[in-house]
Amino acid sequence: MKIPDIIIAIDGYSSTGKSTFAKKIARKFGFLYLDSGALYRGVTLFAQEERLISRLGTVNPELKHALAGLSLSFGEDGRLYMGPRCIELQIRTMEVSAQVSPIAAVPYVRAWVDERLHDFGRQGRIVMDGRDIGTSVFPQAELKIFMTASEQVRAQRRYDELKAKGEEPLLEEVVQNLRERDYIDSHRETSPLRRADDAFELDNSDMSFEEELAWVQGLIQGKFGIL
Repeated sequence: MKIPDIIIAIDGYSSTGKSTFAKKIARKFGFLYLDSGALYRGVTLFAQEERLISRLGTVNPELKHALAGLSLSFGEDGRLYMGPRCIELQIRTMEVSAQVSPIAAVPYVRAWVDERLHDFGRQGRIVMDGRDIGTSVFPQAELKIFMTASEQVRAQRRYDELKAKGEEPLLEEVVQNLRERDYIDSHRETSPLRRADDAFELDNSDMSFEEELAWVQGLIQGKFGIL
């Protein structure tokens, strides 16, 4: 199936499988995958290492100036690099997850990330997932999808992911972290998480990846008149 040179924007709540879904779409249709959430996690890790964010989530204003010296990029393997160092494993820990929402709510951080995303997106044929891709980063995206799932399903997915990485989280802590992130993401002043008016909603609480791919393929065929 030949897909036009479009931008596919995927937004939604944490642990709905946005990144996995976006990666599978990119592989299936030959698109470039960009993980905006990884960039925010990279900034969070940077702020932690530079001691520019407190345990309570208070961001030091010096972070704005420090960002000028931060280099984040995606390697050919799709993983995130800080300079020459691969930080993919570090940005997926609970320590980073617990503080990424306060960092992502800072307007100058969002502007810094958006600038880099726009650079990537100029070529088209990209799939990007995040919290505000279809509403703020690429409101002109030709296809927008908003992903959701039940809280119980999302918490179990995140718990299993952390266990697979060798961590020992408490399910109750994972649930609390999801609730806090949902609230912060949905109530932040700059680019809050919300469904774009022209986005198609995908509730994947009870769907397999194969069913998700069949759903999006049918959506693309119908929207762009592809037989």
